[in-house]
Amino acid sequence: MLQSPLLPNLLYLILVAGLWLAALSVVTPGSGVYEALAILALVTVGVATTIVPLNLWALVPVALGVGVFGVSIWRSRQGIWLVLSAILLTLGSAFLFRQAGGGPAVSPALAFVTTLSSVGFFWIVVRTVRAAQQAQPAHDPSHVLGEIGEARTSIDPIGTAYVDGELWTVRAENPIQPGSPIRVVSREGLMLIVKPEGEAQGGK
Repeated sequence: MLQSPLLPNLLYLILVAGLWLAALSVVTPGSGVYEALAILALVTVGVATTIVPLNLWALVPVALGVGVFGVSIWRSRQGIWLVLSAILLTLGSAFLFRQAGGGPAVSPALAFVTTLSSVGFFWIVVRTVRAAQQAQPAHDPSHVLGEIGEARTSIDPIGTAYVDGELWTVRAENPIQPGSPIRVVSREGLMLIVKPEGEAQGGK
């Protein structure tokens, strides 16, 4: 069966896109969108391999790239592992399809550009997502538990208080007048639960 010379290049791009989406599904689990698109891309390539000859040995660097990507998530020097993973995955994919005569069917120029793009993608996007997931919240109420502040508005039962250099939304069981000293006794999400300073001390 004759095949268009563009078909291996198209399948190569679909395969690389599927690998990118699979990487995103690992670092941002839960949405289901990346997973579904990755499966669709990989299944499309799998079906197409029935008409495009394969170099089975090229599955080795692809498998190694997947393994190195997994290592990159949990090891230090993450950037080095990510770049190595991108190179293995992309180059392995480039040689996965072959011409009838045995040579690689994917354009070398396309493989080069895609490899550079993959390295950039893995380096910037994946590392940024991981850093965001590992970063501590900038507005964390836990550090003000037990601190004394001042009611800036009437708290009845919700108002605003100034605690530890910041304005917070607070709630109190009993009304508190503006300017009164308050103490943070607990929190609910980003809302602080407060009591009048004298009452909070008396409850200890």
